[in-house]
Amino acid sequence: MKSSPAACGQQSWSISDDSLRRYVQYASESCIQELLMSASVSVSPASETDKLRNRSDGWKVLTLENGVEISKRRSGSLHMFRSRWVLRSVSPQQFITVANAIDAAKQWDSELVEGRYIKDLEDNLSIIRLRFGDNSKPLFRKREFIVYERRETMEDGTLVVAVASLPKEIAAGLLPQQNNAIRGFLLQSGWVVEKLEDINSCIVTYVVQLDPAGWLPKWFVNRLNTKLVMIIEDLRKLVQTTAPH
Repeated sequence: MKSSPAACGQQSWSISDDSLRRYVQYASESCIQELLMSASVSVSPASETDKLRNRSDGWKVLTLENGVEISKRRSGSLHMFRSRWVLRSVSPQQFITVANAIDAAKQWDSELVEGRYIKDLEDNLSIIRLRFGDNSKPLFRKREFIVYERRETMEDGTLVVAVASLPKEIAAGLLPQQNNAIRGFLLQSGWVVEKLEDINSCIVTYVVQLDPAGWLPKWFVNRLNTKLVMIIEDLRKLVQTTAPH
């Protein structure tokens, strides 16, 4: 590992692909476990609303409309937002194929200006750059994120996609920060897709974790809540449009 100054005076680390792979595999393990705990729900016969409400685990439900739940949980300075919904006539693999397509991401997140793969470390392990524009919500506006993405299938068929920012020094070594860019930091986030008894239906959980270093004003919670609802609706439409019938 080599250390050198990067653009804007930021320290950067140059590491081998093998070292980067080992770091991401280690760091993503806790992310996967956190996502699985956040998504833990029963899939016994019940209404869609009952399935989503089955366990709270400290989550405060902000909205629950049309089968979509948006919840929030806080631990210290960490703010976690979770959305969950049931997709009928869509298998877990069909959903992940659409949600994970980086070139299609702009169709379900209109604030994303650019998304591209920087490096593929393994078949299920990638480094990605996400860039948001001037019209994005606070904490995303004019920001770029250098994140890892790890995709795993659990023994019961549950699909997990873990996403989080790389340490700033490693990110700077991979892609130096441009003078006009603000490099944001995304904590452990991602998708969990659980199959239902009906093999062509699934429960989708999307978790975003933010660390604003303290209190989040109510107006920001409301705006992020609105953003999640819009993303879910756009993504659900996209998935159901592309799924075979």
